[in-house]
Amino acid sequence: MEVSYREEGVASAASSVAGRLVADGVPARLAAGDPTLWGEDAEREAAVRLGWLTLPRYSRELLPVLGGLVERARAAGLTNVVLAGMGGSSLAAEVICATADVPLTVLDTTDPGQVRRALGEQLDATVLVVAGKSGSTVETDSLLRIYERLFTDAGLAPAGRVVVVTDPGSPLEKRAVEAGYDLVLAQPDVGGRFSALSAFGLVPSALAGADVARLLDEAGEVLPLLSRDTGNPGLDLGAALGGAALAGRDKLLLEDQLSAITGLPDWIEQLVAESTGKQGRGILPVVGADPNESGDELVVAIETDLGDVRVDGPLGAQFLVWEYATALAGLLLEINPFDQPNVAESKENTAALLALPDLPAGAPAFVDGPVEVYGGATARDLPGLFAELLNAIPADGYLSIMAFLDRMAAFDAPVPEGADFEQMTDAWMMADPATLRALLALRTNRPVTFGWGPRLLHSTGQYHKGGPQNGVFLQITGAVAEDVPVPGRPYTLGRLQLAQALGDLGALETRGRPAVRLHLTDRAAGVARLLAAAQEA
Repeated sequence: MEVSYREEGVASAASSVAGRLVADGVPARLAAGDPTLWGEDAEREAAVRLGWLTLPRYSRELLPVLGGLVERARAAGLTNVVLAGMGGSSLAAEVICATADVPLTVLDTTDPGQVRRALGEQLDATVLVVAGKSGSTVETDSLLRIYERLFTDAGLAPAGRVVVVTDPGSPLEKRAVEAGYDLVLAQPDVGGRFSALSAFGLVPSALAGADVARLLDEAGEVLPLLSRDTGNPGLDLGAALGGAALAGRDKLLLEDQLSAITGLPDWIEQLVAESTGKQGRGILPVVGADPNESGDELVVAIETDLGDVRVDGPLGAQFLVWEYATALAGLLLEINPFDQPNVAESKENTAALLALPDLPAGAPAFVDGPVEVYGGATARDLPGLFAELLNAIPADGYLSIMAFLDRMAAFDAPVPEGADFEQMTDAWMMADPATLRALLALRTNRPVTFGWGPRLLHSTGQYHKGGPQNGVFLQITGAVAEDVPVPGRPYTLGRLQLAQALGDLGALETRGRPAVRLHLTDRAAGVARLLAAAQEA
């Protein structure tokens, strides 16, 4: 594992802060799990959140358990692995399986269309992994209820098809025991976003067919380096992240287009944003963007020379080194990297909205074809709105696009008969809301981020509300054609999804930053109109 500096300014800033960290004995203290590093206010939280440092060794005890789970699943013909989990309970497994090229369906959504698609796939061959530290997360609870009813209605016993991963003593553990589900208990002193090498990352990945023992080997090889003052990749990366942020380069552009590791920036995004975005400061990860050379960017590249910093190493080592580096960055920024004080705001808002007879969506400010616009914009068409939002971004700020939609729907777009790969890709891109990020990024020198709701609530949502208050927010919701009821709950997935969007928008609006919601009355036509308007802006 190696971290190398490709730019002199980064090298200078990193060297300066690394020297201070070494003088204070920080590398060895962090490797030993010293909870006093982040100050008195953070000590209590840190004392029960440093177990990730031992996972390369501790998780080896899980390998026989995982082997038994895999053997039983294969014997029962359960080859369609579905993971219901949010944030740290799903992101690492998605990266592991994508990199290993093994199939895993990740449901970190409440979008009815995306869930209905998964429900219709090979039910008789499906094993559902339900992952959550407590199991009380509304998305995870809803998905478990839906699958329990689906299995039962199909005459399939859920007890043979559900695997639960949770902390000891959690409500989800009790539920799993009562229902007779397979249960794997995670190490409780590991926070969700630091849990890649725990049962949360390993159980679904092993069931899907990934070599999880190899991941632990890779992490185990780098672990001894993390206590060293030199030749320590975690120290080198943490000093670069924290040193650059202290010098004003607090926008972290993640580059991985030439890497053999698939999707790692999405996992890094949650780790860094949720760990550092608080007390009015933080590091903003930007995924899938080209550098603007605006002076406040740090480009970190995975296994390529396309950045200011290059990070080389296999996936297991990457997980551990990024976790270590993020903990160091929090120390340098003088914040607690292990809490998430603002995440609960949107959850509480959602619960309050769901208790109302009707969701207070309000009246649109204007309508542009299949798109209703809600908020305080003065523009009266979409091109004008996009120009207005881009002009509202502060000199040190960013635009965040948040789509509470089906993130797989673009692949349903019609493709011309006989189309080659490039034509297929073009068709999918022009049906994908994420393309909006690239189109608007062409029209500003500020970062434009994109996130899928509600998964972003468990990721960048903490940074949006707790980090520097310099964001401009563009939220997208969509009409639901076929909804999915949640058994035992007085709401459907469509109602829950809209309540989550409105609840988060309310939390953002209290910060006084520009925030607009676009509602697609026809999702396919609405996406097409958004992309056309972005090109007109």
